[in-house]
Amino acid sequence: MLRDAISAFQRWQYRGGRPGFSARISNRVAAIAVAAGLGPDSSATLEVRGRKTGRAISFPVVIADYRGDRYLVAMLGEETNWVLNLRANPRAVLLHNKKREAVTVVEDFTDGRPAILRRYLELAPGARPFFPIGPRAPLTDFEPIVDDYPVFRLA
Repeated sequence: MLRDAISAFQRWQYRGGRPGFSARISNRVAAIAVAAGLGPDSSATLEVRGRKTGRAISFPVVIADYRGDRYLVAMLGEETNWVLNLRANPRAVLLHNKKREAVTVVEDFTDGRPAILRRYLELAPGARPFFPIGPRAPLTDFEPIVDDYPVFRLA
């Protein structure tokens, strides 16, 4: 019951596929905390350049580790601003455990995406309300949705 209420609130925060005021505030606080080294090891802050403004934009992300590589997943899908920004300029800065790391992101179109999405959901409980399936679903259930959630490998 509480989980359903929290999920509904999270979906409300991102109604229309964009973060509303409360989501922007909580994302800002989380980005600062994660950059300072607080939070789970899979959490980080990603800093990208806006494709229109050129300003640095930072926000919290979950890094999904899979087969020795690190991945980012867009829980809100194709039209997420950070996805569009990274497609325009694949260079970013990852702030993790009080360290800054320059990274290049490469969009992933491999057959490993179903497993990467599942791993992401295992690590990112806050993203689960935005997916039609859960982290324990079989890999075959992830195959139909891989094109709905962009996956980027950190290089």
